Parts: sequence; C-alpha cells; structure tokens
Amino acid sequence: MNKVRVSAVSYTNTLPFLQGIRASSVMEVIDLSVDYPAECARKVIANEADLGIIPVAALLNIADPIIITDYCIGSDGAVDSVFIFSDKPIEQIKTLRLDPQSRTSNGLARILLKYYWKNDIEVVWEGDADAYVLIGDRTFGKKETVPYVYDLGYFWKEFTGLPFAYAVWVANKELSAEFIDQFNQALADGVARPKDVIEGLPEYPNFNYELYLTKSLDFYLEDKKRQAIARYLELYKTLEELEKAPL
Repeated sequence: MNKVRVSAVSYTNTLPFLQGIRASSVMEVIDLSVDYPAECARKVIANEADLGIIPVAALLNIADPIIITDYCIGSDGAVDSVFIFSDKPIEQIKTLRLDPQSRTSNGLARILLKYYWKNDIEVVWEGDADAYVLIGDRTFGKKETVPYVYDLGYFWKEFTGLPFAYAVWVANKELSAEFIDQFNQALADGVARPKDVIEGLPEYPNFNYELYLTKSLDFYLEDKKRQAIARYLELYKTLEELEKAPL
C-alpha cells in the first residue's frame, strides 16, 4: 500500500497538529515532510504531496482542492504572527516588501491596503521598502523593535467582521474515508493539548507561547472561517484582475 504523502508547516502554529499526528497510528500510513507554507503549497500543486496544510491563496492553483479536515491555522482577530512591519504610518507607505514564505499573507496585506486602508502601493520582493510583510516564528519578539506594527488578523476582522483561516488541510485527490477520519482524529488530539508543545521552544522577549497557542490561534475550521476563505479568494481574484488591467 502506498503511503499518503503529507506536507506540514515547520512553524510553531502547526506544532499542535504535528504532535497529534506523530502520536497517532496514522503515522504508519503517511510519509510526512515539514516545510514552510509556500513549499507545502508547491508540493501539493506539483503532486509531490497528496495532502498538505497550505496557504488558502494556493487553493486557486489546485484544479480540484479538497479540504479534508475540521481544522486549520486560523484566528478570530489578532493572530500575533502575521504582520506588516513599517517605518511609518500605514497611510504613508508607498512600497511594501512581500514575504516569500506565504502567498496568503502577502495577499491579505495587499487586500487590506487596497480595500481597508485605501492605499495604493508598489510591491517589491527584495531591497528597501517603507514596510514589509513577515509571518510565523520570525515575528516572535519583534513587535517592540519596529515603529509601526499591524496585525493582519486584527485588521481583517475590523474590515470584514469575520475570523480568518490562513492555511487549511487540502488534498489534491480523493482519499479514503477511513484515512480522513483517522487523520482528523489525530489533529483533534493534538489541538486539544496545545500547551504540551511549549517545553523546549526558544524564548523571545515579550512573547508568550501559551497565550499564542491557546488564545491568538484558533484551530477550528467552522462556518465563519469558510465564509472568510470565500471572501478572501473573491477579493484576491479582484485584486489580481485590477493589477493586470491596462492603465
């Protein structure tokens, strides 16, 4: 029997999932790799993985994406690991450097700048910029070191009234109902005890892992987060079309 190829994210926000998976008998039927978000997406899109927790923007690049679990990386308001960091107030920025590790967060920043802050900016991938997108563990302890900090989960909630799902478990093919049930139960077991992953993690100034894993993050993919995904993808496609339109 061929094992199911699974790609998971290497950030702290996925550790509760990974502890559930690694403690489960589902490990006997999967081939698990741990990657950064954009690489998870690339593997699923390229059929190098059968299942991955991928940034929601990547759903647009999978022919028939199948969201297979009741769990996600999400937040209901501030998430404390997806930011725009800026040298000046948001209404004054003219250039934004994107983060190569997550298309979804880049899209979220661009959506909020365009539709919430009403600021048309130029995006760049490298070099100097007025502000930049940064996600994941690389943001821990950084908020107090930058003049202006914008938590994108917080401002998405202000903009739409909805929570957000940054990444979801997506298959690019049909998987057996037995496997899906087993995998879903492994995830459930992991997120039921998120504080268990904290021991041994590196310490950062003014960053609280317990608060992050139990309050900032929300791992449950309920109806409002599904609405948020649909709303995000609608805005993302509209933004892409506007940027391609001739002047």
